Amino acid sequence: MKKRKMGLALSFVLAAGTLLGACGKTNDNAAPKNKDNKKAFSVGMVTDVGGIDDKSFNQSAWKGLQEFGKEHNMKKGTGGYDYLQSQSDADYATNLNNLAHQGFNLVFGIGFMMSKDVDKIAKQIPNTKFAIVDDEVKEPNVASILFKENEGSFLAGVAAGLTTKSNKIGFIGGMQSAVIERFESGFVAGVKASNPKATVDIQYASSFTDAAKGQAIASRMYSSGDDVIFAAAGATGNGLFKEARDRKAKNPNQQIWAIGVDSDQSAEGVVTAGGKQTNVIITSAMKRVDNAVKDLSTKTMNGQFPGGKTTVYGLAEDGVGLAPINPDDPAKAAIEKAVSDWTAKIKSGAVKVPATRAELQKFNPKQ
Repeated sequence: MKKRKMGLALSFVLAAGTLLGACGKTNDNAAPKNKDNKKAFSVGMVTDVGGIDDKSFNQSAWKGLQEFGKEHNMKKGTGGYDYLQSQSDADYATNLNNLAHQGFNLVFGIGFMMSKDVDKIAKQIPNTKFAIVDDEVKEPNVASILFKENEGSFLAGVAAGLTTKSNKIGFIGGMQSAVIERFESGFVAGVKASNPKATVDIQYASSFTDAAKGQAIASRMYSSGDDVIFAAAGATGNGLFKEARDRKAKNPNQQIWAIGVDSDQSAEGVVTAGGKQTNVIITSAMKRVDNAVKDLSTKTMNGQFPGGKTTVYGLAEDGVGLAPINPDDPAKAAIEKAVSDWTAKIKSGAVKVPATRAELQKFNPKQ
């Protein structure tokens, strides 16, 4: 009898210890509290395979998240702001799941290639808010973000059309998708609007991470007479910049140019040619993923999360635009005036920039 009582007592002690241990573990992992003793807002993002140093899309998103965090005195890490980098598409679901289970209030999936995984994880973890960039997911706990890439690339096309001397221009796309089709259609429309005599050679790399393939395509284009090339291809576009720099360094008198994408990529065009430093990048068709990330994070923190809805950022919303024009470009003044005029027309609704190849066929720049 005494042994039985001692056994029961020991069981109660062990159970209590286990309960206390579990409580202690929960407290250790709990999100930090703010001065009002409320759970602090936290936000994380999952990159696509390009990573945060792609000098393009993901890097812009991380820049926006960092700025948001600093503006609100948040620390990098759990309970503040952070990111997980994907090495392959197999990492998307795992990374989204990890951030959600770490307690982040809002989790961004950066890139349309993540949309299926965002949809799947959002269904599994309905109490976490998610956002998908460049695609739409129809779940009540997912906010979708799209851009009018066609408007920004239209302005890049205007710059290309006014710069070219050969009237032969190149476009390198990453992977076939609605997003890159918007880039392509807007760019071709801009070239057509500023220089009806120019033609655009369009090729796809089928990758956003293959710089070597981007360089090979750019080499063929420059060799065939294209003197301005625009790449909407993520890190694949880095190959374009290398090819342009190499050719300029070898032959300083050769007038060849490149156009960047997503963020201001002018730093990638700096090269020493003929003993003088110059820059082969005219401008960049900027996609302000940083602004969109900051805007949606702010709305969510303030209780205005647009779950189940799609927010579209264009010229009017400062979601797309054009980086400063390279002073080395002889057409700089003409480009700046034309870009200003076209921007006003687009913002007013007087000109509707085509977003698809079908719309491009019907586009009339004199509308």
